Amino acid sequence: MNEEILDALRQIEKEKDIPFEVLMEAIESALVHAYKKHFAATGDVRVRVESTRAGFRVFCQKDVVEEAENPHLEISLTEARAINPDAAIGDIIEFEVTPENFGRIAAQTAKQVVVQRLRDAEREQVYEEFGDRVGEIVTGTVQRGEGRNVIVALGKVDAILPPAEQVPTEPYNFNDRIKVYVLEVRRTTRGPQVIVSRTHPNLIRGLFELEVPEISEGIVEIKSVAREPGQRSKIAVHSRDERVDPVGACVGHRGTRVQSVVNELYDEKVDIVRWSEDTARFIAEALSPAKPSHVSLDEANKTATVVMPDSQLSLAIGKAGQNVRLAAKLTGWRIDIRSESQAAQQDAQDRSTASRSEEQDASGAMEGESPGEAPEMTAGEAGE
Repeated sequence: MNEEILDALRQIEKEKDIPFEVLMEAIESALVHAYKKHFAATGDVRVRVESTRAGFRVFCQKDVVEEAENPHLEISLTEARAINPDAAIGDIIEFEVTPENFGRIAAQTAKQVVVQRLRDAEREQVYEEFGDRVGEIVTGTVQRGEGRNVIVALGKVDAILPPAEQVPTEPYNFNDRIKVYVLEVRRTTRGPQVIVSRTHPNLIRGLFELEVPEISEGIVEIKSVAREPGQRSKIAVHSRDERVDPVGACVGHRGTRVQSVVNELYDEKVDIVRWSEDTARFIAEALSPAKPSHVSLDEANKTATVVMPDSQLSLAIGKAGQNVRLAAKLTGWRIDIRSESQAAQQDAQDRSTASRSEEQDASGAMEGESPGEAPEMTAGEAGE
């Protein structure tokens, strides 16, 4: 093979990290196909690539038989001994069948193979790179819209932000730099397809990991996340070190850390609550900024009944029930909220119901006595 071609292949090996042997095997395989196609050849054809000025040479292998019935696969013993005097029946003999104009075909084929191999290698590298990054937060640049999809450039690959993973209130203007959550990497005929998200709850988790060193170091842990994209989110945090306040660590000095997250989310509200092993206390924290008066738990049905001061009932429920809905997602419990006056009224009704039930039981017991029966008398009373 021409030394210039070999040097080019060696350079590709270094720059694209494709082994030289892989390129050579691909070229050889393609040349076999090209030879069979252009010269109507069949049988076991192989191409030997030599690093000389002779270039490409084609060799054909045939079985030695007494009389050749299929000239594409067999060669007669007489013809075989003309090539190799020691040939015998059953041997496989190899001889050169390089056409005169095969050099031009070989050069074109080699170019096509190398280009295709480079494209395949780059696709595989992209797949391996992002296949290992599923679940991570990456920074990209908004490039364009394709239908309802938004295309986000992530270095060598353009990721797809589908409609279901977009936040309706976010603009996605050209050249905007945004952080996205790598949701999935798919293999397609056109190369790897990276799907990213701006609505996934783990986007919140990842943004706090980037902003709060205590989280990345494992001192503070995000126990759970509840999110309604574009509107409001809640996260529950816990500290493994008693000396570190988990809420304060996430808020940062003068709110700088949480504000960075809010800015990235286009002013989506974020509530940071303290996680607790005590479920009642955790539910009370999850309903912040409202402050419950009392929390009672039904462990069997995993339902919590929360009593709130009358003045904070609407705050606890939130706009269109958002606050209590997020609290339920955060804690994993069904939450039933009542005001103190509603709870008192319910207690009064329960007491009244219980009292009526007792009266009915007593009345039923009296009616059970027969009216004709006289009370029993002792022997002393009968003699009086």
